[in-house]
Amino acid sequence: SALSGMFALAMAQIASAFPTAGGLYHWGSILGNRFWGWLTAWLNLLGLITVLGAINIGTAYFFTGTFGSMFGFTGTDWQIVGFVAVITVIQAIFNHIGIKATTFLTDISGYIIFATTAVLVVACLYYAPAIDISRLWTFKNYSGAAGGEVFPQSESIGYLFLLCLLLPVYTITGYDASAHTSEETKNAAHSVPQGIVSAVFWSSIVGWVMICAIILAIPDMDAAAAQGWGVFFGTMDAILPQGLKMTLYFFILITQLLCGLATVTSASRMLFAFSRDDGVPGFSKALATVSPKYRTPVNAIWTATVLCILYVVLALSIKLDGTSIYVIVVNSTLVFLFLSFTIPLVAGMFAFGGPKWPKPGPWAMSAGLYKLVTVLSVVGMGVILFIAVAPPNERVLYVVLGFIAIALVVWVAVENRRFEGPPTGEKIAARKAAIAAAEAAVGEKG
Repeated sequence: SALSGMFALAMAQIASAFPTAGGLYHWGSILGNRFWGWLTAWLNLLGLITVLGAINIGTAYFFTGTFGSMFGFTGTDWQIVGFVAVITVIQAIFNHIGIKATTFLTDISGYIIFATTAVLVVACLYYAPAIDISRLWTFKNYSGAAGGEVFPQSESIGYLFLLCLLLPVYTITGYDASAHTSEETKNAAHSVPQGIVSAVFWSSIVGWVMICAIILAIPDMDAAAAQGWGVFFGTMDAILPQGLKMTLYFFILITQLLCGLATVTSASRMLFAFSRDDGVPGFSKALATVSPKYRTPVNAIWTATVLCILYVVLALSIKLDGTSIYVIVVNSTLVFLFLSFTIPLVAGMFAFGGPKWPKPGPWAMSAGLYKLVTVLSVVGMGVILFIAVAPPNERVLYVVLGFIAIALVVWVAVENRRFEGPPTGEKIAARKAAIAAAEAAVGEKG
């Protein structure tokens, strides 16, 4: 939570001074240069595509542990891939033709998540066989067989602690979304940074309470740890009444599906926005097209969907025996997303006080504190990179290095001469005029 909080604070400082809808991509271009903006956009786009895969893989595994037996679903690797493909396509269909329904569902998803979490916490504490508070500050080595082979055998509690940070860090992401709606937000210079910071704060508090409740509800820690990835299901089976348990499972599954639905929206809008700025050579015009009938970027939606499914297949092909496809995709997400966060933050730190960023916005820390927070964010990025590519997930490093190598070649060979960066001045005015004309034409046809 502290690590994500550093990123959020540094990001909020920039968001207050530059409340632009392009978010990270525009910040990288404004505070750095065209290359930094272009690289940030690609890293963020890949992060959104891989996080969609991670969310839906997590949903597939959750379905396996809850309702899968009813449908003969055992959770083999290819069953997981097939499940991901099906639900991602369904989420894309909603985004394609049902923008009103999609908006409604994403709007109410927060309430469903909050209510489900509250019931889960109360149920865990109420039905816990005994409450041993000392569990919350007691550390024990559950690597190797003692922990169901979730983590490799190691005698280093510090190393294992870092590995355990992977899923919480992955969970507390998405707070940059506030920046993407800056131009549609009232008093954006204040409300956008406030939204970024408060999102991390409340996620941290509520998530911590939920994890504490689950840990305290476990009947036997050694037996639970030996269940490995099945520890949550084993705990719920042991303490909750069947009806309450299945009701909770149903609503948790719904929240996961809605999270994937919203992520298809985010990924497609990012791809659409970058393509609108001609950031995808050869495909920008098609990807920046909006359907006159549905008023959604259908090509961007389906491209993001296909890329997500292909990446899940790639993750399956490179995973080592005994490792989880889920961990590989989560680790890739962490690296891509947090690198896309780090680039504009570093650019901002060096630009602060200079001609590119002469003065802070109305929501701001002191110059010294801001730079300290940014440095801590960079250190945090180093920690994330270390644990994301540590054995047995070293193949994630090959994926990341491969992308960076390809990106450098493409930039030097093509994009350095072609890509102009985000629009400014007259181009923005022309774009707004074109949007107004298109909306008027749609209105006349209606």
